[in-house]
Amino acid sequence: GSTQRTWEEEELIHTAMSTLSSKIVNQYRRHLAEICVKAVLSVADLPRKDVNLDLIKVEGKPGGRMEDTCLVNGIVLDKDISHPQMVKDIQDAKIAILTCPFEPPKPKTKHKIDISTSEQYDKLHAQEQEYFTKMVKLCKDSGATLVICQWGFDDEANHLLMANQLPAIRWVGGVEIELIAIATGGRIVPRFEELSEAKLGKAGRVREVPFGTTKDRMVFIENCSNSKAVTIFVRGGNKMIVEEAKRSIHDALCAVRNLVRDNRIVYGGGAAEIAASLAVHTAADKISTVQQYAVRAFADALEAVPIALADNSGLRAIETLTNVKAAQLATSNPHLGIDCMDAGTNDMKEQGVYETLIGKVQQLRLATQMTKMILKIDDVITDEA
Repeated sequence: GSTQRTWEEEELIHTAMSTLSSKIVNQYRRHLAEICVKAVLSVADLPRKDVNLDLIKVEGKPGGRMEDTCLVNGIVLDKDISHPQMVKDIQDAKIAILTCPFEPPKPKTKHKIDISTSEQYDKLHAQEQEYFTKMVKLCKDSGATLVICQWGFDDEANHLLMANQLPAIRWVGGVEIELIAIATGGRIVPRFEELSEAKLGKAGRVREVPFGTTKDRMVFIENCSNSKAVTIFVRGGNKMIVEEAKRSIHDALCAVRNLVRDNRIVYGGGAAEIAASLAVHTAADKISTVQQYAVRAFADALEAVPIALADNSGLRAIETLTNVKAAQLATSNPHLGIDCMDAGTNDMKEQGVYETLIGKVQQLRLATQMTKMILKIDDVITDEA
């Protein structure tokens, strides 16, 4: 985007890009990172430093290209408008959200009607028509300009809705109905008689979007009145790519959320682990008892991360680690790490590789707890230690 971004947003985007760089989607990491940051900031409660990730829905549809992935300011439904001749784009929509079927009432018991003359048939037909006309009239009278129904409806009802210029969407699942109700500030109505203008949801725009020449269509409900709910709409060559992109986007969303919660960062490329290892070694020198060996072992264990990084990058692990360690000691610069991308510098600050402090602390805590758990099984650690 060409819009001017603040320095903070740029930093968030860089963090999301670091997260995405090791995934399949790394060619489009800038585009996806911007979408993730926009999504998190639009639902974040910044004064409380909290982000409700449930408000960010990640929907995917195979087809198109990865760069077609976009952020929808609202909700995306994998449904289409029920009649091809209904209006496909509704501005300032007032939405009636129904959980009752659009069909004549049926008795629960088994029943049959004997029709012997054409008059009786006409009468039955007229009665059905009356039901439908009444239902459509109730919807129209409430001021609704769009009907969203949890169940299906007859072709007859569909035709009547079309004739009354009342677009409708049918077979919308329960979870989605609830999300729409929350986002648009509408009430879910179980009976036609209870419809009123106060129970309608409001959205700035509802539109049906076709995809290419296929029959695939989706409905976008945008600029909802009540909620900050957003949808990241992922496109990709096939189902596998779309699913992988969804997982990558979830990782990036979590990284950005962590930064909103706590904006402290550490540098990647093993720099943080090497600096921590050196600090623990220094602390071990001050311990006079046997415990210093356990502390030194912990410091050595921290070096497993940079070694693995160097290994995976095809570098000589021990040699690379020793050089970086020596450089950190000599310059007291904790930003020096393994140059995995062969960028020509070991300074991770220059390379822009960093991750959240919350994430890093959590990883080390988890690893330490796992080790303690395994050692406890063999009674190696007693409680005194």
